[in-house]
Amino acid sequence: MNIAIVGLGVIGGSFAQALLEKSDHTVFGVDRNPDTIQKALCRGMIREGSVDPEAVLPRADLTILAVYPKDVPAFLREHGSCLRPGTVLTDVSGVKGPLCRELDDLLAPGVDFVLGHPMAGREKEGIDFASAEVFLGANYLIVPRPGNREESIRLVEDLVRELGFGRIRRISPEEHDRMIGFTSQLPHVLAVALINSDRHPQETSSFVGDSYRELTRIANINGPLWSQLFLGNRENLLLAMEDFEMQFQELKEAIKKEDEERLMERFCESSRRRLELERR
Repeated sequence: MNIAIVGLGVIGGSFAQALLEKSDHTVFGVDRNPDTIQKALCRGMIREGSVDPEAVLPRADLTILAVYPKDVPAFLREHGSCLRPGTVLTDVSGVKGPLCRELDDLLAPGVDFVLGHPMAGREKEGIDFASAEVFLGANYLIVPRPGNREESIRLVEDLVRELGFGRIRRISPEEHDRMIGFTSQLPHVLAVALINSDRHPQETSSFVGDSYRELTRIANINGPLWSQLFLGNRENLLLAMEDFEMQFQELKEAIKKEDEERLMERFCESSRRRLELERR
């Protein structure tokens, strides 16, 4: 296939690198930054690149939109007409509900948009941190829309399996946003809150062990991206935060009351759930 990747940041660049290493597809790149395109060309990640989507997209059989959530509909309004009929389009956005509500009015006739979400990434930004390894064994979520062709969905599934993703699952946009609010966005909230609650930041580095280091790793956060993700999935994220607050408050009360039995119950429950997660 001819595959176009729009946005050669850490995720789009990782797709380009993985396609280079694991497939025979021809890859074209689109990015607003000419330096990024030049880096991708020098590393052999793309065959051709351009800052102008319309110089690339008409030749693509599959186009991957590796851009921020709000940029997807904006991109389609401006450049969607240059996608030829029969093109399969997919994305990497971490919020699906708001996008689903806009797509029907944005797609050119004959273009099939299969919503996708690679559950992989890095805290760093940009093509310099792109790597095919981030996809190995990772989960990939596909969010079918009414009217999607089965062959289009299977095309995306087969491609991401070829790139090393492990479990590939089809889910509804509602289930996607509910679960992602808990498994992805809530951990980022916790990491930000934890590191920002430090009262003695000048001394902390002398006391850091693996637990603090791992818990705060994702606090090095891409602010513009994650602001869009949090606000785009606000209701689901707030529900996840409320459930967490209940558990946090329960532990807090047990500590206040020196209730060792209640603490042990909570620890046993968390250990059981963590072991179950590893078995699935």
